[in-house]
Amino acid sequence: MEIRTGDTFDPRVIALLDHHVTAARAQTAPGSAHALDLAGLRASDVAFWTGWDGDTLVATGALKALSAGHGEVKSMHTLQTARRRGYGGQMLRHIITEARARGLQRLCLETGSWDYFKPAHALYQAHGFVLCDPFEGYAEDPNSLFLTLDLIGG
Repeated sequence: MEIRTGDTFDPRVIALLDHHVTAARAQTAPGSAHALDLAGLRASDVAFWTGWDGDTLVATGALKALSAGHGEVKSMHTLQTARRRGYGGQMLRHIITEARARGLQRLCLETGSWDYFKPAHALYQAHGFVLCDPFEGYAEDPNSLFLTLDLIGG
């Protein structure tokens, strides 16, 4: 998979992100979905990447700066027909590498707590993320799972 800086104006990217947000919201209780929309991904505090297998867009991922030492993984998604091929892991490792290169000390994320999100939980935990309390404006929510990765010790 080739990882590139994401083009949020590319119709293929827009379509995959639309599917990601729609699918996540369909599996999440109202008020508990926190996916960034296109405007959010275009914000100056967000770095966004796309993963390509040839001409096929297979994955997305983003890193949102929360403070000088703290970042959040956002918009992690793999094309349904391309799952279980390691693309999600490649994108997550790219985000972790970028976070370290930017001097971040901690990386966090929020994901759904429902069965639909179990593959994501396994991916994050396989890369060293552990459960944590809500962070940066999130509130306790039985529909959310909060995870963190120490970038200094790991």
